[in-house]
Order: sequence, then C-alpha cells, then structure tokens
Amino acid sequence: MRALATWSGALAGLMMILVGGLIPAALLLPGLDLQPHVLTLPSTWQVPALLLCALVCGPRAGVIAAVAYLTIGLVDLPVFHGGGGLNYVLTPGFGYLAGFVPAAWLSGRLAQQPGMNDVLSLTIAAIAGLIMLQLCGVLNLLIGSALYQWPDRIPELLFSYTFGPLPAQLVLCAGVGVLALPLRNLLFVE
Repeated sequence: MRALATWSGALAGLMMILVGGLIPAALLLPGLDLQPHVLTLPSTWQVPALLLCALVCGPRAGVIAAVAYLTIGLVDLPVFHGGGGLNYVLTPGFGYLAGFVPAAWLSGRLAQQPGMNDVLSLTIAAIAGLIMLQLCGVLNLLIGSALYQWPDRIPELLFSYTFGPLPAQLVLCAGVGVLALPLRNLLFVE
C-alpha cells in the first residue's frame, strides 16, 4: 500500500512540475480603487510544485518526480526553460534543475519530522528545499565559471539565476506551506 501511495504521489508530482512550468506565477493584490491588480512574479510554479509534492507525498515521491522530470527533459523533450536534451547539462541553469533531487528529499524529510503540522513549519521546510536547490545551482555556476564554460561573468549569472527569481520563489514557498497543510490533512499525512 505504501508503494502505491509513493508512486501515485510521484506521478501527481511529475504532472504538477510539468504543468507548473507552463504557468507563470502571479499575486492578486488589492489596488487603491479596490479593484484587484495582478502582479506577475519572475518565476513559474515549477519549483513550488516540486516542493508541494515533497511536503505532501514525502521524500521518495518527491525524488522520483524530480528524477522523472529530469529524465523527460534530458531525452530531448523540451520541458526545461531553454528546451531539453543532453546538451542542457552544459547550460548554467542545469545545476538548478539537478538541485530538484536534493531539494525534494530535504523538504520531504523535514515534513516527516514530528510537529510539522502547521503552516509555518511547512513553509520553513519548503524554504529549506529552495535553499538546497539554489546552492546546487550556485555550485554549478561557480564550477562552470572556473572552467570558463559560461560566456557571462559570474555576477551576471548569479543575478539572472539566483538573486532575480529568489524573492518570488520565497513568496511562493509561503503559498506552498499554506497549500500543503490542508492537503496533508485531507490525505491523512501525519
């Protein structure tokens, strides 16, 4: 029964990651005229979908979903931001995609700890996964830069890949924590 839950969670997580990559993130904010205004964020729902899968379904399902997503992209299906294929491994953004695996594992493991049944704890677990993902991406940027792999300088790369999207991703982690709690309660996750 546990294997069925893991595999079905992984499949749901993979679908969320694939669809999340297509949906730009945005916030609805009330304006001075009381009309809602849409503030688009420089991110998609891809990373939050991964973190939500890990928080709700556990580390195994999150890791399986992340590995499946990477596999789909590396066999030439254009699911990554810049396409797909094995050549994508040589791009600056691949470190962030490779960081999906440890991020899913860390967030999922943290969510399984006792006392993780409140929004703040789940948000912190999502932020920990996001930090892990960002560290993997920065490490890839530094190694590639040291090997003269990237045409851009490291400060430009760090801003484009890390510091630019990070505030939006942190806001989305709060949304993940808010969504994860009722889903965990609905699915009887302890």
